[in-house]
Amino acid sequence: MGFIKMAEDAATKNPAKAVETKGSPASGAPLSMNPTAAELAAMAAAAAAPAPAPSAPPPTGTTAPTVTAPPPSTHVTGAPVKRIGDRLVERGLISADQLQVALHEKSKSHLLLGEILVDLKFITPEVLSEFLSETTGLQLFDPKKTMIDPEALDLVTKKDAQKYQFLPISLDREKNRAIIAMTDPYDVVALDRLKQLLPKGCAVVPQVCPPAVMQDIIHKVYGVSTSIDGILKELAGDKAAAKKNIDNLSSEEAYSHPLVRLVNALIFESLKMGASDLHFEPEENFIRIRYRIDGDMQTVHTLHKEYWNGICQRLKILAEMNIADKLAPQDGRFNLNMGGRDADFRVSCLPTVNGENIVLRVLDKSASIVPLERLGFSDHNMYLIKKAQARPEGIIIVTGPTGSGKTTTLYSMLNDVNTIDVNIQTLEDPVEYNLGLIRQTHVKDGGAFTFGEGIKALLRQDPDIIFIGEVRDSITAEQALKAAMTGHQVYTSLHTNDCFGAIPRLVDLGIKPAMLAGAIIATLAQRLVRKLCQKCKVAKTATPDECKLLAIGPDGNPIDYTNPPTLYHPGGCPECNNAGYKGRIACVEILYLDEELDDMIATGAMKSQLKPIARKKGFRNMLDDGILKIYQGTTSLDAAVKILNFSDRM
Repeated sequence: MGFIKMAEDAATKNPAKAVETKGSPASGAPLSMNPTAAELAAMAAAAAAPAPAPSAPPPTGTTAPTVTAPPPSTHVTGAPVKRIGDRLVERGLISADQLQVALHEKSKSHLLLGEILVDLKFITPEVLSEFLSETTGLQLFDPKKTMIDPEALDLVTKKDAQKYQFLPISLDREKNRAIIAMTDPYDVVALDRLKQLLPKGCAVVPQVCPPAVMQDIIHKVYGVSTSIDGILKELAGDKAAAKKNIDNLSSEEAYSHPLVRLVNALIFESLKMGASDLHFEPEENFIRIRYRIDGDMQTVHTLHKEYWNGICQRLKILAEMNIADKLAPQDGRFNLNMGGRDADFRVSCLPTVNGENIVLRVLDKSASIVPLERLGFSDHNMYLIKKAQARPEGIIIVTGPTGSGKTTTLYSMLNDVNTIDVNIQTLEDPVEYNLGLIRQTHVKDGGAFTFGEGIKALLRQDPDIIFIGEVRDSITAEQALKAAMTGHQVYTSLHTNDCFGAIPRLVDLGIKPAMLAGAIIATLAQRLVRKLCQKCKVAKTATPDECKLLAIGPDGNPIDYTNPPTLYHPGGCPECNNAGYKGRIACVEILYLDEELDDMIATGAMKSQLKPIARKKGFRNMLDDGILKIYQGTTSLDAAVKILNFSDRM
């Protein structure tokens, strides 16, 4: 119970400082596995102090342990500090009479107040852990909403987990960081044991777990297999389990049933592999499971058809669909914490001749917003983006098909202008990332609160910048245009093939060309191409066919067939799982609208009329941007040909 004592002391002496002491498990960084037990104990003692005095730097070769936690709450200097019991009463967790009884018992016992309250059954261990989690700033572990990483679980035996009361939740080998549920995150003996079990130098991010919950979850996870291969072997030996209806499982069975664990393991695997979509495709005699990774579909598993009924039921239960309806298309969504990473899943179920085809769209909410400068824009395009953002009013439109990175680009652009002196408000379906300072509103498709109604409401909130997730209908288009014409900067997206297509699309939605002139700042279109792995890419001289496709050399002049340029091709190494590619990058075209182009739009000019004028003003299309990235070695010609339109050069 050392953690309870430390948390109580910290909360009693100074609740604000309890979560901000550098070197404590609430200081905002992972706990290094290098320090000794003595150093950890010293740092833990420092965490409970009201205000640590300046001290000499740690000895050479040691690392002060720190732990990820939310920022501390504000503490008013000079305000009376409330004891833990008073704060529990204030929150309504216990009554004043119960506190007096507990204090009377404490006067006769060596136990801590929190332990006494639990022994008297005034509060549960779970409530106490949650309260102490808030006090220290550490996250509370919730096994019902968390999927545990099988790879991390393999590092710790059940015996060690029971003895030291910890449980590995996830292991990120790339960042060399592990999330560990612990009943006492300050237990230096447990931390020393983790140092021996985890990879060298691995940082620990602890989460608080009540002892009763810890015992229960250890029993569950170590009693069954959590790896995909292990679960499939288990199913092969238990034919009845594969055919069992999982709609009415008990809470114990809901965790331990092999089909439930199989679905969990598949979802977890897809997230670790960086998949954007999961496809469950039933065929006549088998199930094909494919993940979309970096834009390409990859078959990762092929399962027997007898498992499909249970897998399908489990997915539909998670997405809150009607499991009895197998003839109509259905849509749903669910969210999970997967090894400390929050992820949302949008689910689509479509009947086919071989059964219901289910696709999950993955949104990893733990992914941070990428700064605009790191999105891979060329200097030319970055200049145009900054120029567009400098205009105080008008619409900036990002176009492209589903999955082309529009939302990522828009969030990065918003984050770039997000400062304390502007009011930014958004309407989104759904809210994909939470942004500080920005007021974000979820608009449910088909609900009473629409984008059009939302824009009217936002305009009464005194915004400087408005973000509309997507212009889908004439009402939204009209309201967005009104917002731009009344002095607001508006960001939004459209589904069109290129940046010129935004103009006729808005006209098709009922906006007059004369109204568009002057209201649109710029339109941006993009596609995502696969990035070459920079550690294993291979340089080769371009072939005549490749030169024909490129047409333009690295210097911007027509390509010289007698002196072909050097191109880069995928290799293969452990860093990229021997794929030769790692990640994706946007190929972009930006049409910045000046007065001349506005006048042409007002007269109803078509794309064929706008494009030559834009070219004279320096416009570069997506193909130009893609070829630039090919010569830079960022992507390959093969990858670009799959995404960009090279048909005119073939």
